Amino acid sequence: QVQLAESGGGLVQAGGSLRLSCTASGRTFNTYCMGWFRQGPGKEREFVAAVSRSGGSTYYSGPVKGRFTISRDNANNTVLLQMNSLKPEDTAVYYCAADPTPGLDTLSHKYHYWGQGTQVTVSS
Repeated sequence: QVQLAESGGGLVQAGGSLRLSCTASGRTFNTYCMGWFRQGPGKEREFVAAVSRSGGSTYYSGPVKGRFTISRDNANNTVLLQMNSLKPEDTAVYYCAADPTPGLDTLSHKYHYWGQGTQVTVSS
């Protein structure tokens, strides 16, 4: 079992940057692909980015590609989401999640463990 805890959310102006962090419990962190999802007000949860077990492969959704960067530090059981050039439409609760299967999945049901989320608000 993996427990996940996100941090780093907050209020930022459009064009600004934030870095989200997700820390995992347990000694099997490097056996999970990790992903970030978000849920905006009145919207369904959507995929943002994923990183492979080793950190060598990443995948991004169209709306964030080129602006967000996902990375992981297996020594410290941490996955990061660097968000640059933020837009008001990036406003959402951001969740990190752990997927026990190989491959960079974009579907939320592939992820077995979820954090409680961190709020990101981008003002115009």
